[in-house]
Amino acid sequence: MKITQWLMIALALVVTGCANHTAGISASSTGDIRVDNRKFESEVSVSDVRQRMSGDLLQGSAVIASRVATDLRLQYKFTWYDAEGFTLEDEASSWKSLKLHGMQQMQVAAVAPNPQASRFEVYVRKAFSH
Repeated sequence: MKITQWLMIALALVVTGCANHTAGISASSTGDIRVDNRKFESEVSVSDVRQRMSGDLLQGSAVIASRVATDLRLQYKFTWYDAEGFTLEDEASSWKSLKLHGMQQMQVAAVAPNPQASRFEVYVRKAFSH
């Protein structure tokens, strides 16, 4: 009985260890940074988050930088929020691909889907191909 339990636990750990982790880093226009994957944080940083008005629409940007000497294939996505904290047209916003060469940094930018946007978050994760 105990051997079966240990085998099940070991199998679960092996399967979880091989899973693709899509957790990454989120940076908000309010200055908040959330790290969901510490290993990824050692490879990538998100900084210089800015916003400005472009006509009646909010425009946001951030700098995504590689901290490693090898190429990285990443994805990023902007999520827009209204003054009450509700997401705006989140289904219409898709993940964008980004390739960074060793130690390269790149500014990414997007424009809000409508004038109700008052803040945003940009989320960066590693891209996995299957």
